[in-house]
Parts: sequence; structure tokens; C-alpha cells
Amino acid sequence: MENPKNLIFIIFGASGDLTSRKLIPAIFSLKNQKILPEKYAILGVGRSKLSDEDFRTRMSGAIVSYSEEKSDDKGLIPDFVKDIYYHSMDSTSENDFLTLKMILGQLDEKYGMDGNYIFYMATPPSLYEIIAINLSKSGLANNETGFRRFIIEKPFGYDLETGKKLNKTLHELISEDQIFRIDHYLGKETVQNLLVTRFANGMFEPLWNRNYIHRVEITSAENLGVGDRGGYYDSAGALRDMVQNHLLQMVGLTAMEPPSSLDADAIRNEVLKVFQSLQPIREEDVAKQVIRGQYTPSLIRGECVTGYRHEKDVAINSRTETYVAIKFFINNWRWGDVPFYIRTGKRLPTRVTEIVVHFKQTPHHLFRRESGKLDANQLIIRIQPDEGMLLKFDMKEPGSGFNLKNVNMDFHYKDLADVRVPSAYERLLHDVMLGDSTLFSRDDEVETAWKFLEPIQKAWKNNKEIKVFGYPAGTWGPEHANDLIEGDNLTWRYPCKNLADEELYCEL
Repeated sequence: MENPKNLIFIIFGASGDLTSRKLIPAIFSLKNQKILPEKYAILGVGRSKLSDEDFRTRMSGAIVSYSEEKSDDKGLIPDFVKDIYYHSMDSTSENDFLTLKMILGQLDEKYGMDGNYIFYMATPPSLYEIIAINLSKSGLANNETGFRRFIIEKPFGYDLETGKKLNKTLHELISEDQIFRIDHYLGKETVQNLLVTRFANGMFEPLWNRNYIHRVEITSAENLGVGDRGGYYDSAGALRDMVQNHLLQMVGLTAMEPPSSLDADAIRNEVLKVFQSLQPIREEDVAKQVIRGQYTPSLIRGECVTGYRHEKDVAINSRTETYVAIKFFINNWRWGDVPFYIRTGKRLPTRVTEIVVHFKQTPHHLFRRESGKLDANQLIIRIQPDEGMLLKFDMKEPGSGFNLKNVNMDFHYKDLADVRVPSAYERLLHDVMLGDSTLFSRDDEVETAWKFLEPIQKAWKNNKEIKVFGYPAGTWGPEHANDLIEGDNLTWRYPCKNLADEELYCEL
């Protein structure tokens, strides 16, 4: 892999969990792989009063706890953290940015960075604009010699209006090619391999259309609740937190046309075309095409689990969805009349993200099982955990007659013993260092995705008759979600089956 130019990596909100759990461990892994710049420095910025040594101690502990590089036999951690610094400041204060500029100038001169800075906004979304404005006023947003890049976490706005406003503000200060809207799902190896599966194999792409595919189903399930994030989550919900970014991006990559090249804009142009082809959901049809739910108290493996409305910092009468399932169509020649289904939820039975392509049944059923049921073929692309792919098809059971058995042909990334699968943040941070925006959302993608979701947001706001279905924590969401699936006796795919009260088996 290519080594980036020398740079300073600045993290706003550096005392938060994201920095400890994801960012610093990911950069440490890049160092171990020897693909960091020859010279680099990391500057954490936050309100907490910490010295450089305090912050280095915290980050050393974070690496031990969260990094995939478990061994430190070679003393790599001390060598890594010596280039980490911390500065306490108020991100809303214009004057504090002048001090920040001075500190960055000192680090730049010490390390010889040539003015190359990456700013990571690991802060609440409400601070994105003011940080960008203050960086611009202080002269840190642009530079004639080095590059200045800005990484922004989701959610990128809260609806179409705020998404457009944030884009407009940023574009007045910096150019679009400086902005990297990060979606860690797009850093998953299996998501990227979706492009290879489709466009490098002659056996898949000819079947990847309305003539052979019955429906496409995308699931992103979490087994945890909102935890200590109740204050944030109650103002966001599953639609903003997961659908607008993660799930719709996976829809785009699943449904896109072949790009003309692997250039960043060539790929993102095709994803945008998918978003532009999404059949609008009319506000009056939201109740028929969208199911939302909230997890309720339950007993999971002998443990009492709190319902959403009793989580910390959640309103007792909250109507915020912790589960959402949507049925929609893509109006183009490839996908006309093929239903797409997406769902996401918290406090479901397990943590799993996958894309399931359901192929049509054969037109003439020569063979049937004794049960009379004939299963259609499925291609299952597992994003997390246990990344891999599985193809389900029928084979004849040994013996007389033509009894069928559904069998699996699968591939797991973990079986590649000699290949290391990088974490999503490793891949994405390295891409930003190189200036590669392929796996990052563009402004028009973000706005078009919000435009598709706007009628749902309006319907939920304006029509209080639209129900918020309760579902017991530890189940697969409201049973009404199965009503979305077109066809007799068809349901969502359930990736995991109970073998015992304390055990879940996830097929792949």
C-alpha cells in the first residue's frame, strides 16, 4: 500500500469514545503495517483539561484495550504515542483557534509537515459548522502549499433542509474535494468486495436484474440498546442514525450500474443514479411501506432488559424509533418492479449486517420437497461479523427418488489465514491520508438520500395515527414488519436460530 505524505492529524472531540475505541487504535495499526507517513503527529483537541502525558497514557490504554494489534513485545506503543499531543480549548471560541494555529505551526516546523493537515470532527453534529467556520476564520481551512482535509462523522444533517444548509456552509469555506463524509460501513472489506463480486465475475452480473431476482433484503441488526447515548439517540432515531447513511449506501452499491472506471467520482456517480431512481414514497403511503418500532422490557437469557423509554436521558413518552423497516422500489430498467427491503434495529437477537439477494424460482417445478415447499436460491453477503459470502441452492439427497436438500456454498474471510483483514477505520483513514474519496459520500448523494426519506419524516411528524409498534427486546422487531414482504408465506430472513436459551447459531 502507498505511504501518504507527511501530515498532522487533528481530532476534535479527542476525549470521547470514538477516539479511544476506533481512531487511535486504527492509526496505531497503520503504523504497525508501516503505511503511515514517514513523519506524522497527532493532536487531540477537547474541552477536558489534560496534559500531553495524560492523553498519551489514555491512548496507550485504549490501544491495549481496543486495538487488533494485541502484542506489544517490540515496545511499539511507547514509540507510537510519543508523537501524540493534546490541546484543551473551546471549539466555539474564535480566539482559541488562533492558539490552535500557533500550536500547529510549531508542530509543523518540528516535524516538517509542509502544511498538510487532516481535521477529524469526532464531535456532536451541532459543532460541525462552528468548527469549520472558526478554522476558516483562523486561516487553517486552506493553505497554498499543503493540503487541508476534513473528516465529518454521521449524521450529516438531520433532514433535507439541515443537510443542504450544512453543505452550503461548508462549500462557502472549503471545496467539496476537501470534505470526507465518513461511513464506516463502506470501509468493511465485504462491502468493497461487493463491487468485485458483481463486476469481476461473469456468473453474477448477467443475473443481477429484474429477470432473475425476486427481491433484495438488507439487514443491519444490533443486539445492544442505546446505553448512555439516550440523549443523542432520542433526537436522532434509527432512520437518521442508520438508514440515511449506512443502509442506503449499501443499497446504492448493490443496485448500481457498472462504473466506467474505479475513479472515485465514477463510482459515486453510479450510486447517485440509484438514489435518483428511488421511487418516492408518498406521505399518505408511509404507514403501508414503513414500519417503525421501539424495544420494550424483556427477559433475555435470564436477564431483565430495560425498555427504550426507561433508558437514561430518554423521554418517557418518546416516539423515537429504535427499529425501522422500509419497502421501496428503484425505477430503472435493471430493477423495475423488484422490491427492496431494508431494516435496522436495536436490541435485536444478535449483531449482524448482511445483504440477501433472493433469486426467482424456476418457472417449472419438476422437483418438490415432501413438505411441498420449494426454496429459492439466495446469495447472502455478510458484512459483519464473520465477513463472507454464502450461496444457497438445491441438491438431490442421496438415495432413490428426487428428494431435495438446500445446501450452502460459503466463503469466510477468516479462512484466509495468511491475509489480514483491516478494520473499517484503518482503511478509511488511510484513504483520507492519500486523498482517495471513493468510499466517502458526496454532497449530492447526501441530499438525494435525505430527499427520499423526507416524506417519511413528514408523515411521522404530521400524522400521530401512524403507530410505533413495541417489540420485546431480544426479538426480531415488530411482527408487522413481515407484512411488508410481498408473496405468500414470505418473511424476512432470520440469520440466527435458537439452539438453546443461551446460544444463538448464525448461519454463514
